[in-house]
Amino acid sequence: MSRSRASRGSVAGGIGLAVAALLAVAAPAPVSAAPAGDAPSASASAVADYYAPAEGRTGEALKAALHDIVSDQTKLSYSQVWGALGDTDEDPADPDNVILLYTGRSQAKSEHGGDLGDWNREHVWAKSHGDFGTSIGPGTDLHHLRPTDVRVNSIRGNKDFDNGGSSVSGAPGNYTDGDSFEPRDAVKGDVARMILYMAVRYEGGDGFADLEPNDRVGNGSAPYHGRLGVLKQWHREDPPDSFERNRNEVIYSAYQHNRNPFIDRPEWVEAIW
Repeated sequence: MSRSRASRGSVAGGIGLAVAALLAVAAPAPVSAAPAGDAPSASASAVADYYAPAEGRTGEALKAALHDIVSDQTKLSYSQVWGALGDTDEDPADPDNVILLYTGRSQAKSEHGGDLGDWNREHVWAKSHGDFGTSIGPGTDLHHLRPTDVRVNSIRGNKDFDNGGSSVSGAPGNYTDGDSFEPRDAVKGDVARMILYMAVRYEGGDGFADLEPNDRVGNGSAPYHGRLGVLKQWHREDPPDSFERNRNEVIYSAYQHNRNPFIDRPEWVEAIW
């Protein structure tokens, strides 16, 4: 089955301020985490205080202010990511499972590794785009690492994101071609906000490449990820849901102690790009 890249149109509409969710999350041992139960929710005033230096700014000034804010974080090792993903992506209906990003499948937390049928650690901003690999920093940043089926992760590879392609076997709603990957509708906005977070967080001043979105596919090892126009469309059409908001809270309260501003303040995407 093939789809045209022009098959999806923009959907207008404002997106309100995202608020903290209250979903059940259990914390594993590998990294210091919050106690089992509802994810600690930052109050509206606490979130406002967190972003106070960015208020009233637009464009590059807003991007720079957000960079300063979100760069204050705790960093994990790559081995610690396994346990953290068991917490951040826990299935609200089954605390022993995680929800896989592209397939939406609920799978046992223990079934991770490199074999077919396992889940592994997907770098949504492909780790070859900027060549940071699994280095502590962008290679271990939970805001863009998600559990995914091993086979689907391999099919996605380091492709940029765009509309169109052929159906991905075993992953309904996902499409791919030679230079791009389209995730299922329910996580399109999640993918967009993860890519844009990375562009704000990693600006080239900490020993890693300056990561930026662009409106191309086939970026290869260059520190760019596309396509920006499509990512903005996905951001508008798939606003933050309770799972994504809860994930942001868990990362903030239990692991990295920084937030994805485009989950909390979706309007800032347009204010910058």
